[in-house]
Formats: sequence, C-alpha cells, structure tokens
Amino acid sequence: MKKVGLGIAVVLALVLLGGIVLNQLGDVATAARVGDCARISGSHDNPKYQALDCASEKATVKIAKILPWNEQRCPSGGMDYSTFTGESTLCLMPNFVEGACYGQDPDSGIAKVDCATKDSVKVAKVLSGKTDRAACGDARAAVFPEPAVTFCLERGSKQ
Repeated sequence: MKKVGLGIAVVLALVLLGGIVLNQLGDVATAARVGDCARISGSHDNPKYQALDCASEKATVKIAKILPWNEQRCPSGGMDYSTFTGESTLCLMPNFVEGACYGQDPDSGIAKVDCATKDSVKVAKVLSGKTDRAACGDARAAVFPEPAVTFCLERGSKQ
C-alpha cells in the first residue's frame, strides 16, 4: 500500500484553506453560475477572481453552489468547500482533472504541474455523481457532496 505523503496533505490544505477568500464580489456575484470555473489569486486581503473556461490550465476552482450572503453554509458531509464571499457566497471545489498533477503556487495556492514535480499530487480518478471513498482503494479520497464528486489522489512525484 502506498503511503499518502506530505505532498498530498499540503495540496489539500492549500485547496481547502488557501482558497478561503473573503472579499466583495461586485459583478462576479451577478455573473457567476454553478459549474463555472475560475482562478482566485492574490493575497487574502486583496483576492482577485478571474472567470475562466473550465478547460483552462489556470482554472483551479469550480463553483459548486451559490448561496445568499451570510444566510447559509456550504454543503457538509465531505471535504470543506472554499468560499468567495460578497453579495453572495460562492462555494468552491477544486477543478481537478483526472490524470493531471497539482502543486503549490505562490499566487493562487495551487496549479497544474508536471507529475515529476516534488510534492505534486496526481488525480488518479474523478468520480462524478458519487461520494464513494471506498472507490479510491489505497488512494486518498477527497469527497464533495454537492455536486457529488470524489477525487482519488495519489503522490505525483516519485521520491
């Protein structure tokens, strides 16, 4: 059994904690739709939301749910969603691509990288419509309940 290394923990922490952003959305709130993808970059105090096509290499998050500002919480029962808050709250999940590897990025927290990159994490499987940790076998499961998706994560770099 492969041991889940520090790299996977670091990337998950960056996705979950580094992606928590509080700012005024302005026009983003009116234009954003569930399923849209984006890149959030910049500092915690001055984040920048950039809407992108989900196929873009730079699109690191996907809008899972849009909530009225400060009235509800993002869905629970799996991994915590990152949020981008203003007039509405965007519940964000990773826009992981099966077979791709991800690593640390100083501007956005996470970015696609070559799988040989030290401490990278490889997305072994993406199971859309399922919240099934067991389907990942020995891989680390990152489960999001709404929309239901399970990401199976493995160490990308061979160390």
